[in-house]
Amino acid sequence: MQKLVVVLGPTAVGKTNFAIKLAKEFSGEIISADSRQVYKGMDIGTGKDLDEYQIDDLNIPYYLIDIIEPDYEYNLFSFQKDFNSSFNHIISNNNLPFLVGGTGLYIHSILKDYNLLDADFNSQRAKDLVLLDKSELLKILNTSKSKLHNTTDLVNKERIIKAILISEADNKKEEPRVNINPLVIGIAETREIIKQRITNRLKLRLQNGMIEEVENLIRNGISYERLELFGLEYRHISYYIKGELSYNDMYQKLNSAIHKFAKKQMTWFRKMEREGIEINWLKSDETHKANLLIKNFLQ
Repeated sequence: MQKLVVVLGPTAVGKTNFAIKLAKEFSGEIISADSRQVYKGMDIGTGKDLDEYQIDDLNIPYYLIDIIEPDYEYNLFSFQKDFNSSFNHIISNNNLPFLVGGTGLYIHSILKDYNLLDADFNSQRAKDLVLLDKSELLKILNTSKSKLHNTTDLVNKERIIKAILISEADNKKEEPRVNINPLVIGIAETREIIKQRITNRLKLRLQNGMIEEVENLIRNGISYERLELFGLEYRHISYYIKGELSYNDMYQKLNSAIHKFAKKQMTWFRKMEREGIEINWLKSDETHKANLLIKNFLQ
């Protein structure tokens, strides 16, 4: 089995910096597990911080960041395909793969070995589903043999149809995938520390061009509806740009939404633990403990 180090945790906890230090120590390359960092032109709001990947004059290779335009619909199947390609490339370099991020669904799909087949969104089945109303679609999805991986985004008809098609493709799977032997490290801080970091980071990002970033996306043809789907920063700032929120209301609502998002991420990780996934929780300054864990893992 091929070894993989996973570094996960809620937003603003310092995952990327932590993982980069480990990657430097163990000849690692980093695969991002962030559902929004895949998009080009969405830098400040997603916290790419690409300068962090240079440490002590060494550039740590990274994957699945800035790979598609924001008008493209990236999904779990796309992530799995891109993860496999990146993982195999890192292995061929004789380096250690690190999967780093906070998108619980993406990480869970690797650790629990989801085996999704490519769903055909232009099939006759897809056209038939469009004719049904939302309640009928939800009934179909809920009676699917395939266990739902995520239900939080099923708020519009298009996404429900996509979930059905993916679920039905998943039911046709036959071939097992290559087994991965993972070491999972979670970065955790007290709720108070995370709250303070989120608030401080948000103020800094607003001062350093995050609103201008959203304005630029709009100038480049990204619709308000699309920004709504990106959530958090892009949703609330778009409301401000449209004049639906004052600056202060935008800031307060966005700050609150990010705090709730961090709690939601931790719910994902606790769920993973209940399913039997062992997560080694460390503080963001405990890279020395992570070094020992990885050394023992690689023996």
